Amino acid sequence: MLFNAEGESKAFGGTVVLSGFAPIIFFCHFVLPCKELTAGRKMKKFLQILFYCLAALYPILLFSFLVIFHLPVRLLSICVIVLAAVFFMGATGKSKSGTAREKFDKRPLITSVLFFLAGVLCFITNKTVFLKLYSVVVSASFLFVFGSSLFFPPPIVFRFATLKDKSILTSPVRSLVEQYCRTVTKVWCAFFIANGTISALTAMSANDTLWSVYNGGVSYVLMGLLFSIEYIIRRKVNAKMPKVSYITDFTADSRSDDFVLCYEGKWSDGTYKTWRDFLTATAKMRHFIATHDADEWILHCEDYWYFLVAFVSLLQCKKAALLTQNISSAFLGEIKTDGRLFLTDQTASNSSDDSISIADIIEGDYVPSEAEIRDTPAIDSDATRIVMYTSGSTGKPKAVRQRMTEFQKDNAFILQKWGAEFFSRKLVTTVSQHHIYGFLFGISLPFAAGVPFRRTRIEFPEEFETLSDESYMIIAVPAFLKRTVDIVDNLSLKNPWIFTSGGVLLPEVAKRTNEVFGFWPVEVYGSTETSGIAYRQSKNGLEWTAFDNAKVWRGDDGCLRIISPYIKDPAGFATADLVEILDDGRFLLKGRADSIVKIEEKRISMTEVENRLLQTGLVSDVKVIALEDRRQYLAAALVLNEAGKAHFAGKKKFLVNQYFHDFLMQFFENVVIPKRWRYLDALPTDTQGKKHKEDIKALFETTDEEKNSAKQGENE
Repeated sequence: MLFNAEGESKAFGGTVVLSGFAPIIFFCHFVLPCKELTAGRKMKKFLQILFYCLAALYPILLFSFLVIFHLPVRLLSICVIVLAAVFFMGATGKSKSGTAREKFDKRPLITSVLFFLAGVLCFITNKTVFLKLYSVVVSASFLFVFGSSLFFPPPIVFRFATLKDKSILTSPVRSLVEQYCRTVTKVWCAFFIANGTISALTAMSANDTLWSVYNGGVSYVLMGLLFSIEYIIRRKVNAKMPKVSYITDFTADSRSDDFVLCYEGKWSDGTYKTWRDFLTATAKMRHFIATHDADEWILHCEDYWYFLVAFVSLLQCKKAALLTQNISSAFLGEIKTDGRLFLTDQTASNSSDDSISIADIIEGDYVPSEAEIRDTPAIDSDATRIVMYTSGSTGKPKAVRQRMTEFQKDNAFILQKWGAEFFSRKLVTTVSQHHIYGFLFGISLPFAAGVPFRRTRIEFPEEFETLSDESYMIIAVPAFLKRTVDIVDNLSLKNPWIFTSGGVLLPEVAKRTNEVFGFWPVEVYGSTETSGIAYRQSKNGLEWTAFDNAKVWRGDDGCLRIISPYIKDPAGFATADLVEILDDGRFLLKGRADSIVKIEEKRISMTEVENRLLQTGLVSDVKVIALEDRRQYLAAALVLNEAGKAHFAGKKKFLVNQYFHDFLMQFFENVVIPKRWRYLDALPTDTQGKKHKEDIKALFETTDEEKNSAKQGENE
């Protein structure tokens, strides 16, 4: 069986059955003159059919003429030459437009030339060996075509398969189908080598009967036997073919009850959550959600298992899921409007007092019935309501609305391109699932592909050292990889694969990652608004290659524009990334054009930081910029208003810094809070009142002591 683009299984039927008869089909379609002929050219139709029959019966006919009828060799060679001339007539035909203009066809010409040369050499030498070598030439031709496709993919058997079923090209398991077809192509190459060798040996012998028996009988029997064996193996391979089941279309029977969905620690620890556990947990969550009238639910979970159960249950109950990594009381106070409830696995000290514990629901006393457990309410992917919070250029947290429709198209493409790598590994991640990258690669994709994932993300580089028991798919961000390679010299991992996104991975860090992990990371470029756009491995250069289903171009403002299936707006999306488009369609990023920067892979709007500082009521003007020393960090230049001057009168600068630091901690993570501060009577501006980055940056060219203080702040 194969899988179509939606991941549904379908019978091989006439699709990969082509892999068994590939040589025969190749012969009929590419060696023989198979061009369609017009109705008025019945003679050429007849010649075409005749050629098919003669090609299949060639060894038997040759044996009959030589052994049974004792036809003289030279007379037989003349017949072959005449036959070649007749077949040469098949090299011309009507043009596709139906005009009388003749169009030359090389395929029958090549075949005719082979017959003609064999006949001429046979006539000159009065030996039949040249007529017998035709079967060797055929095997050599097949070997060349099949073998060359291994070096210039896709393999020929895969091409035959997709002739019948083009959905394979967009199937989530395309990579596995192509991998299998590549193996089948290699087997046929081995067969052609063996068959051609035996054909040559029998041709060189003086025994016409031996040659005829092998090439006219045994050879076809071996081909049929090879096909039969491949068919049996194909059935077994198909039974083990991964079954793709997305969040919006799974049923209780999509996996076996004992199928392992996720694990704790490392795979070999043996602490798992199964498909049955998932069905039971979602039944409990649905029962709880049904007891509340809330339509919108804020969701935050550090545990990937709890997150998956809660998220899927919300979609099954047709509720809106608002995903947020930031659960500070100040931020929740802004988004937790009337009617919204908050689901989390964090303790009350880390979240709001009225939060609802997911663990208490799942581990609670309620026992769902078997009918509730096996019930999987339908989810309409187009109607799903998902909100992800990301920093916006307006200075306010930006709520980006998403649907599972686009997420699952993204998953299908990733599996189509790298499915074989996912299916053969267990998954670990260092990324939060509340952001699009972590959600797609850490929740949605492993669920769809049936790839067991770790319940908790890796928080310390040293944890990688424990992952030597299995092959792991590692989902990481550049900053975490940098920290890891800075403190770890070597990891003995089994065939790892690394995806990284959320920031640019410096080539030297990528190279060092390869030295430590044994794999050069695949970088994915994208955003919350666009999902995946392009990829690269910097060992091959800094150029980005757009995904096959994405169209990119440079806008009038120099920034990248994108149209892809993951963007709902048919007009596409305008990024704030400056770009250079290369002649081959790849592109180079030249930096960001707006106020959004990434600090330690945390996307932050400098405008938002500025607005938060103004909210203190102690600041009249402020400018936040990004600086870079060992790492990139923010710096803030402020002008205190009268209330601010009075409030901080007589206080040392470090206490003033600490005040603003503590205030911003209500809204941001520590890593993105400014590390250096300047307090001025007025910010430098030009004649138009504009503040220029370079003028502000010059304010921070100070002593080594202050720089060391900033470095210490980065490490806190």
